[in-house]
Amino acid sequence: MEEEASPPGLGCSKPHLEKLTLGITRILESSPGVTEVTIIEKPPAERHMISSWEQKNNCVMPEDVKNFYLMTNGFHMTWSVKLDEHIIPLGSMAINSISKLTQLTQSSMYSLPNAPTLADLEDDTHEASDDQPEKPHFDSRSVIFELDSCNGSGKVCLVYKSGKPALAEDTEIWFLDRALYWHFLTDTFTAYYRLLITHLGLPQWQYAFTSYGISPQAKVREEHLPSQTMWDLNNPRGRAGIWSRRF
Repeated sequence: MEEEASPPGLGCSKPHLEKLTLGITRILESSPGVTEVTIIEKPPAERHMISSWEQKNNCVMPEDVKNFYLMTNGFHMTWSVKLDEHIIPLGSMAINSISKLTQLTQSSMYSLPNAPTLADLEDDTHEASDDQPEKPHFDSRSVIFELDSCNGSGKVCLVYKSGKPALAEDTEIWFLDRALYWHFLTDTFTAYYRLLITHLGLPQWQYAFTSYGISPQAKVREEHLPSQTMWDLNNPRGRAGIWSRRF
């Protein structure tokens, strides 16, 4: 049974939380207009939980994913902005716990009664190219696990590209949008985690990696931020160090 998370806390007062957030809390808390920087502290996963997940799913968990879960069994960090006298939730960074690292199935998608199955949505017309890896498949050719539900705007997935039994070296991180189109994000979980932190969990940031980009509604939210806040949050000097850090 999964352990209960500790109550939310402001900032990162503990060394392991500072390491987990790659120092991003300092950037957020020092940015004008940003408030309520909160991380829900979760205990590390026990090794038997990882072993049980691997046995249950017939998949070998990548080493960087294991290291993450041995530090914290899931991740949830949020922050808000203050406009006039109003507090507006904005950033949300999340990684599912092991118990919620579940395989994507028809029942976990946006299906309705009598809707097409995931297999019906298979389209082999877009395969690997020089600038785009082969997309995941909804059938037995791929094994797909949900890392983040993206607050309903899509799903970030850990994808095993060679079916079961699944090997750790065959994994990639992909974004599945609400229209059920796949978009490649990174080769490794570590690289994805850095992207998550670097983009500060801004709404729909994953759509920056699609051909159609972030929605106008999400852009409007950012445009309402104080200009000094956006300068600080997007300052390359403030976030460059994230890419050199490890779990």
